[in-house]
Amino acid sequence: MADSIRNLHGSYAYHDTLKGVYYGPGCVHTALPTLLAVLGASKAFVVTGNSLREKTNVVTNVERILKDNGAFAATFSEIGQHAPVQGIIRGIEAFRAAGADIIVSIGGGSPIDAAKAIIYCLRQQSGGNFLNHVAIPTTLSAAEYRGSAGYTDEQGKKVRVADPMLAPAGIILDAELTLATPEELWLSTGLRALDHAVEGLYNPTLPYPSKAQPRDLEARQQLLVAAWMSLWPIKIEKFGPLGLSHSLGHKLGATYGIPHGITSCLTLASVVILKADIANPGDKAALAEALFYLREPTTGSVEGDVKRLGSKIDELVRGLGLHRTIASYNVPKADLPTIAKLALESVGDTSEHLPKVEALLESIYDA
Repeated sequence: MADSIRNLHGSYAYHDTLKGVYYGPGCVHTALPTLLAVLGASKAFVVTGNSLREKTNVVTNVERILKDNGAFAATFSEIGQHAPVQGIIRGIEAFRAAGADIIVSIGGGSPIDAAKAIIYCLRQQSGGNFLNHVAIPTTLSAAEYRGSAGYTDEQGKKVRVADPMLAPAGIILDAELTLATPEELWLSTGLRALDHAVEGLYNPTLPYPSKAQPRDLEARQQLLVAAWMSLWPIKIEKFGPLGLSHSLGHKLGATYGIPHGITSCLTLASVVILKADIANPGDKAALAEALFYLREPTTGSVEGDVKRLGSKIDELVRGLGLHRTIASYNVPKADLPTIAKLALESVGDTSEHLPKVEALLESIYDA
């Protein structure tokens, strides 16, 4: 195992802002100073969440690396789930007070998106170039690969800002930094990455995340790279939800406080099964082909194969102990028609599918 872990190291760059993706257990110790030098940065402002800072040593370890290189400015850890706008506003004020010239985000999708939102707002306020950003993910949400950011406004609604230059300039995938990530968060964001990959088929899946050996660095490193691959090599010109599962997740997540990984656990399998009915022939064929990579025999029809794929995703969710219901998050059943309507509007779908999406939501409401 040690040899295979050592072999899974490297770096990569492909888009306008990106100077490198560095990966491998322990790579943060060399990758972070390297990126600071490449980007010409002198003082880093760390953006993270309070739980990660207070309950683990992950943030402290990154701060130590920055301090050892004379590059630490301050840490801001007031980023909550779904990145409430109040935290972003305070983050902007803290950044200005710190005298930093680069942001380093640590954590899952919320701190990474919050860092991008802070950078977006700073540029809106002051003009000039976008600030450089190094993202260090500790989940599999893959927020670090997109030039857009989602946050929650004062009314609890999802807001998105986007620009190709918002994508981080550096990404560090270090499995050692993920060991403190809670199991449900780690596994559910793995399903989020699977959601990216599956919805990318209609706009091979993630390896089965291991619960038996949660401290297996080889498996965790492979999953970090797989989450990267779930969005690569997409270079998105129009920023928004990848597909219906993501769109439903956006409407459920911010408004009702459901983690994005869990929203994928709720919706993806049912959306794929629905696609057997409503998708165009090309999209159905792309989904059906995934069975080959799962080493599953064909059912004899494209629609049957798509439904089988949805069933396999449901088996995966249940096998990971991540099956949930919408009702368990106190979502009023009366809100389901509105959620369905808003989700379809976000992906430019027609109203003819509204009854079927409402039925989908009802099917996962309390079952």
